[in-house]
Formats: sequence, C-alpha cells, structure tokens
Amino acid sequence: MEQTKTIQEILNRIHDNIAETCTQCGRSSSDVRLMAVTKTVPPERVNEAIACGVTLLGENKAQELCAKYDAYQKEHVEIHFIGHLQTNKVRQIIDKVTMIQSLDSIPLAKEIQRQCEKHNREMDCLVEVNIGNELTKSGVSTDELDDFLAQAACFDRLHLRGMMVIPPIFTSDLEKERCFADLQKLFIDIRAKKIDNISMDFLSMGMSDDYLLALKHGSNLIRLGSVIFGRRNYN
Repeated sequence: MEQTKTIQEILNRIHDNIAETCTQCGRSSSDVRLMAVTKTVPPERVNEAIACGVTLLGENKAQELCAKYDAYQKEHVEIHFIGHLQTNKVRQIIDKVTMIQSLDSIPLAKEIQRQCEKHNREMDCLVEVNIGNELTKSGVSTDELDDFLAQAACFDRLHLRGMMVIPPIFTSDLEKERCFADLQKLFIDIRAKKIDNISMDFLSMGMSDDYLLALKHGSNLIRLGSVIFGRRNYN
C-alpha cells in the first residue's frame, strides 16, 4: 500500500480492478464480496474502512476479535472468523460472527453445534480445504472432503455455504493458477451433487497478492488485508 493513498482511494482502485477482471471473465462484479482482513489493525483504522464502505470484516484470532469487538462501528457490518479456531474458543466468538470460514474438523463442528444450541442461533460455515494436502496446515484434505461433508451436513445448526482455501506457497504463478483451477472444479463438482444442508454459495479464495487471479477462477469472496491497510508486523 502506498502510504500517500487514503483507504478510500485504495478501495476505489481495488473495486476498479475487480470490475475490470470480472468484465474480462464475463462475470458481474456485484457477485463478488470484498472482505477487509483486520488482523493486528487497530479499531480506528478498521472503522475508517467501514466509513469508506467496507461491509465485511475478517478476524483471525478469537482473543483479538473479543478485544476489538466493542470498538467497531458494526451497524452495517458483518464479521466472519477466518483463522484456525480451537474448540475451546468457539464460545468466545459464537455471538460475534455471522460466519465461520475455517471449519476443518468434526470436533469443531460439534462444538459450534453445541454453542449454537446454547445461544439459540444458527451459524453459516465454510469448509477450509487444504488443497495442497500439506501436513503443516489446517484444513480438510481433498481426499477426505466427501466424507467430511457427509458428516458435517448432519449438524442442523450449521449451514455449510461453501469452501475457503489458503493455497500453498508457490514458486510460480502458473502453479498457483493450477491450484485455483483445481479448487474451482472441486467447488463446482460438490455443488452439482446437491447434498442436503450444503449450498455451495461461496468460494472464498484470493488474498492481497493473488485476488485477481482467484477471481478468474470463480472466487466470489476475496480476503484482503495488506493491500488495504499496509504490510503489518505479525510477530
């Protein structure tokens, strides 16, 4: 992010990029949701983005979400949880988010179900897919995805709305493009199966460095942090 640019100017440029890419692909840019990822971003900066038209926030850590939640101007804003979620943290966020994008285990699904019953609510979820089948990353492997979906669909308080992916670190754009293409095909194949309690509405794919490439491969929910707020120190 150029430090001389305001958040409004940056968002305008991002929306222009989205519109141009969607036009090239024969898609409508209105079908794409832009998420501002707020990890380590102070609430006043987040509220500035909200004032500039951001309507969807992505939080990575339960503790940070709880610390900043009351300071957010939330009247017209949704918050999704996108980070790895431990089962013992579900109770902290269950009343603060409208979607959990990082559903990656049946024990987690059970706890979300339990907390939803306790709070008399339901929860939209995306299944986090480990497209590279990397042992060091969370997410459901592609080999186990069908079985996982069959089990997760049985929890009546959860509504499975699609998939979220964080691709492996690639050495080339071509490798990343192949990954995005593979996930798009997987998304389409699962949607065609029309499984009860699973509606493949959202393909959450693409971050600051690759969101335009992800859009070319069917993503309709992009998660942007550094391109909006600048590079941050995650230590």
